Amino acid sequence: MSLPTLDSNSSSPPADAAACVINCAVYRDGVRQDIPLDRISDELATHDDSFVWVGLYEPDEQLLDRMQQEFGLHDLAVEDAHSAHQRPKLEAFGTTLFMAVHTAQLVDAHVRFGETHIFYGPRFLLTVRHGASLSFAPVRQKLEREPEHLKLGPAVALHGVLDFIVDNYEPIVGAFRKELDELEHAIFAEDFRRQTISRLYALRKELTEMRMSVLPMQDILKQLVRIQDFGIPDEVRPYFRDISDHAARTADTIDVLREMAAAAMNTNLSLVTISQGEVVKKLAGWAGLLAVPTLVASWYGMNFHGMPELAAPHAYWILIGIVSVSCIVLYRYLKKVHWL
Repeated sequence: MSLPTLDSNSSSPPADAAACVINCAVYRDGVRQDIPLDRISDELATHDDSFVWVGLYEPDEQLLDRMQQEFGLHDLAVEDAHSAHQRPKLEAFGTTLFMAVHTAQLVDAHVRFGETHIFYGPRFLLTVRHGASLSFAPVRQKLEREPEHLKLGPAVALHGVLDFIVDNYEPIVGAFRKELDELEHAIFAEDFRRQTISRLYALRKELTEMRMSVLPMQDILKQLVRIQDFGIPDEVRPYFRDISDHAARTADTIDVLREMAAAAMNTNLSLVTISQGEVVKKLAGWAGLLAVPTLVASWYGMNFHGMPELAAPHAYWILIGIVSVSCIVLYRYLKKVHWL
């Protein structure tokens, strides 16, 4: 897919700004046509049913300022888009909607979070991605194969983007579920592993961060369903409800996994406590067995002349027998009560 060229005669961004422009096209009757950045305002000035879709990835301030001029964006919305640390939200600025949503991506078995800032107007869609965020190229390619659907306007593209973001939550939640299953098996292993409780804590932390990304998405989607005007056709609103239901299911799954992770941590600690108790019981049992011969030997080590059986010819062997029988009886009793 060719990138749009920048006009050298205008106040152009730096030379590497072209790498930030992932997509710049106008869709007329659902058919794509690539355009340069300086033609955006001209396309928006026409009075047909076309709309402009621009995708940026980590643009600098100069490129965002240029987008503000081309699309006529509000200063506050552009100021938020400059920063990649916005809370998820939906705000209206005149006839333009500004959305900040969190994205998630699995990188090296860990979740990395990013942000996508979306500017939506009746005839344009501008997406600005920051951090860990997958490209929306699959969304564009899928929609471009359905020009009849694209004729409904940028609301269809907005739905595709939001649906793509929510769909990407699912494999991450699936990976969480798989890891939790593995940790549950590790919990009931015979040997205690410190790494198990560390992984459980890290998993619950990532689930909490994931929840903070998914729950606000539900609010944003519900507002899009209820919101009036802004060029959102009635035919598209049911699709936003469908994404909202999907986000709700994902949030419910995350809540269940968080509770299961917390229960697994408590179970692991309980099993460790029980295991330590069993070790203490066994040590106490063996100490009791050793106490019998130790007690008898300590008596006969006092060197008193009046000790019993000192003069008997078989006293030594009789004493050994008494001690042995006592130890055997005590051993069987401790074994019966599961102290050994």
